[in-house]
Amino acid sequence: MSKVGSGSETSTKHELILAHIQELKIGTKISVRVIAKTLGVSEGTAYKAIKEAEATGLVSTKERIGTVRIDRKRKEALDQLTFGEVAEIVEGQLFGGASGLEKTLHKFVIGAMELDAMLRYIDEDSLLIVGNRIGAHKRALEQGAGVLITGGFETSEEVKALADEKGLPILSSRYDTFTVASMINRAMYDRLIKRKVMLIEDLVTFSRPADVLHPGDTAGSFKELRRRTGYSRFPVVDDRGKVIGMMTAKDASGALDEQTVDKLMTRHPITAAPNITVTSAAHTMAAEGIDLLPIVDRHRKLLGVISRQQVIDALRFAGKQPESGETFDDLMWSRFMASEDAAGEFVYKGVVTPQMSGSLGMISEGVLVTLMTQAGRRMIRETGKRDYLLESMTTYFVKPVEMDSEITIIPRAMEMSRKSTKLEIEVRDRNGLAAKAMMSAQMIDP
Repeated sequence: MSKVGSGSETSTKHELILAHIQELKIGTKISVRVIAKTLGVSEGTAYKAIKEAEATGLVSTKERIGTVRIDRKRKEALDQLTFGEVAEIVEGQLFGGASGLEKTLHKFVIGAMELDAMLRYIDEDSLLIVGNRIGAHKRALEQGAGVLITGGFETSEEVKALADEKGLPILSSRYDTFTVASMINRAMYDRLIKRKVMLIEDLVTFSRPADVLHPGDTAGSFKELRRRTGYSRFPVVDDRGKVIGMMTAKDASGALDEQTVDKLMTRHPITAAPNITVTSAAHTMAAEGIDLLPIVDRHRKLLGVISRQQVIDALRFAGKQPESGETFDDLMWSRFMASEDAAGEFVYKGVVTPQMSGSLGMISEGVLVTLMTQAGRRMIRETGKRDYLLESMTTYFVKPVEMDSEITIIPRAMEMSRKSTKLEIEVRDRNGLAAKAMMSAQMIDP
């Protein structure tokens, strides 16, 4: 038994390329041809390694800019756009300052005033959005700001050289100022929503080796590792760190201590990528009845493991965080209020707004399903302090509901246990029953 990553296996060409990329300075441009020539490998091998480096966040490839060595993004900075991302959003062309593409901007300034007045709003790490005003381009760079030129205009060679010297991007977009400002604003708002979405890579410490077994280890080794760690399942990895099996207490049951792991382990185990959501991992672990999930890269090389308790704790923490930006579900539900009827049941009342309507002036069927799902989720949160993953939903549309109608949504628990729940949900307007749904869901442990 050992820790993954502690072996001394010979590095492959692929691994040597990745190690070389990691050592490059942030902002360095990377090409397949240069990597192949520098390290003496084929261009095909270099291409594959660069693609993996992109998947793991070491490099970023953008149209009209190329592939650049970047710093891995921190989760807490997810809502901040980089200059490179702005270039991609506005379909921008880079004139200079490529080494600053991965810098983040904390605000943007629209240059629609006199130069002296404009400069009062420009500071370090901001982005000036301006038209064909070369003087403004230069002064913004001198004050530590990037520049986005609208209308497809260019700038002077002097300004391009200054951008390279300062490491601050100067970009040009064919769109007008209002359009690019709206595009950037929308992207920033979407980032606020993404902040609350927790991924596996936010929980797992990949730098800390995981407890593993190798094919030649024995059942006795498994028992010792189980006693020492308290876990009952461990990844089995080959000499290159790839997951080839999972050794569990069930596999070891009745085995002699000298029997080797490769004769006992479960082959082709369930694994997960680091960029999946914690909710998806929770669903997999609950559905498969496993309490430890190996996290692997695209080549099935073990990066770390995550336990079911870590997943549960993360979901509990995420549920307590304040909302960061409104999703479409939030916007649809914003006009509904919770109350209790005479029988003590939870009911939700609200008005069908014009934005909820379909082409015939009635509430959209998709919106109606969303509202019923939201009502069910909130009722479960209120009664059981839990959340769920939807498994199935059968919906019956009894009659159309007109816009501006007040509707009442009534969710009722038909069956609720620690693992699953079944709900009956009704929608009523002033004329009676309008829609009904039968919903089954898998509960998420509290």
